[in-house]
This record gives sequence, C-alpha cells and structure tokens, in this order.
Amino acid sequence: MKKIRTVAVFPTMFTLGNLVCGFFAIVVAARVDVPISVDVPHGEKISFRAADRKAEFLDKTDDVHNIMLAGLLIFAAMVFDALDGYIARLASVSSQFGAELDSLCDLVTFGVAPGFLLVKMCPRFEFLHSEAVWIIAASFAVCAALRLARFNVETEDDDDHMHFSGLPSPAAAGTVAAFAILFYTLRVDTSGDPLLIPDRLFGWELYAVDVDRALQTILPVFAVMLGLLMVSRVPYPHVLNLLLRGDRSFGHVVGLVFALAALMLIGRYSILIVWTSFVLGPPIMFAWRRLVQRRTQQEEPLF
Repeated sequence: MKKIRTVAVFPTMFTLGNLVCGFFAIVVAARVDVPISVDVPHGEKISFRAADRKAEFLDKTDDVHNIMLAGLLIFAAMVFDALDGYIARLASVSSQFGAELDSLCDLVTFGVAPGFLLVKMCPRFEFLHSEAVWIIAASFAVCAALRLARFNVETEDDDDHMHFSGLPSPAAAGTVAAFAILFYTLRVDTSGDPLLIPDRLFGWELYAVDVDRALQTILPVFAVMLGLLMVSRVPYPHVLNLLLRGDRSFGHVVGLVFALAALMLIGRYSILIVWTSFVLGPPIMFAWRRLVQRRTQQEEPLF
C-alpha cells in the first residue's frame, strides 16, 4: 500500500471549502418543511437583524429564504471548485490525491445537494407526486456520481481542459441553483395578491403564482434531462478557458463587454438564462451537426 507523505495545503483547503458549502446547502434546504397543500409558499422581504450590520440575515423559519440560501451556497461551492484546480496548476502541486478529493467533494455538492434542493423547491410537485420527485432527485445524484467517476478514469494528464464529454456536474447543479434564485424572486411578497413579479421582464407583467406552478412542473422533468446529459457523450465547452484563456482579438473583448452589459440589463433573470443556454446549446448543436452529416452522406452519389 502506497502512503501519502505530503498534501498541498492551499488547494486542499479550497476543495474542502467546496464540500463545506455543499454540506450547508443540504442543511439549509433541510429546514424547508414538508408541504401540506399545493399552494405556492410566500416569503417576506429580508430585513436587517441589527442596524449596524451590513450583511442581511435570513429567517431560519422562512422556507423561501432557505431555498435561496441553499442555491447561493451551491454557487459559492462552484467558486471554490474553480479555484482549487487553478491554484494547484499554478503552484505545480497537482496530485492524484487532490483529484480524488475533488471528485468526492463534487459528488456531495453537485450531486446530493442539488438533488435534495430540487425536492424542497418544488412543494406543489412534491405534494402531488412525492415518490416521483424523490426518485428523480436520487437519479440526479446517481448520474452525477457516474459522470464524476467516468471523468476520473478518462481524463489524461496532458488534457487541455477545453471540452468536456457530457454536461459537467457543476453546470447541472448550477442550473438547479439558478431555479432556486428565480423561485425566490417569484415568492417574495412585494405586491399583494395575486403576486406579481417585482420587475417587468421584456415589458410583460407576469403573474408570479402561475409561473411558479408551471416551473414546479417543468423543473423535475428538466432535472431528468440534466442527469441524462451528464452521462451522455455530448461535447460541452469549457467556457472560462475558451473565453478568457490566452490572447484574443479586440473584437472578442468588445463582444464580452456587451454580452455582460446585456445580462446586467436583464437583471436577476440572467442567471437562469445563462445556465439553461449553456445546458441546452451544445445538445442542440450536436444534434444539428449529426443531422446535417447524415443528410450529406445520403446525398453523396454511390458511383
């Protein structure tokens, strides 16, 4: 048996930070009560506990705030997950121990935590289909485990990390967390009954309760698709490396600036738009290319 003699401390602490965020995402989501009806839950505005504090604290008994906080913790874990590998490569301290620890932490944070959060953020669906939603959540976690195990086996040391085979588990978890942020927007009581979304999206005033109910039906089905995409062979780009790595043209930088400005104009809805675009874009392009190639082969003359 080969013993570990040294461990890179700094990258390991970031990896464990990923695990801690995932653990507390589960803890916070566990505060959400079992639904007793199909009614959409409402939340109150976040208020300061002390006037001299700048941070806003959430009410532990408010299910709406707990869902949002669990989603934010998953996003925080993604930051730790992105930084640990970057720091390890920058310091030239990458190791098999770090890779294995990273996968174990990812399974908790990007497999178990979003699956559990999925159940808690869909009280209407849970009330109507309690067994189905738990099966979907467990399937999501299983697909994340399979995705991470396959990644460890197939990744080589000289991999350029520009593309992934299948949807990365952090991206799948981030999509679930993006829905959690949107549910918070829909469920915070700011305009009476029926609830209206606080902002106007593209000039349309949407009824938050109706949108909420529709999303609670769509999200579990979408989570099944996320699980299947994780274990698929659909190529996904490494967005940060493709957009920020190396030297780029001046037009590339200008395009990034205008894209960020457009997302800022959309506001809080941009989180879900960005994540769903990343999830659905590559499969659509992959299917389109396969279809075009098949038509080209059929049109080629035999002689």
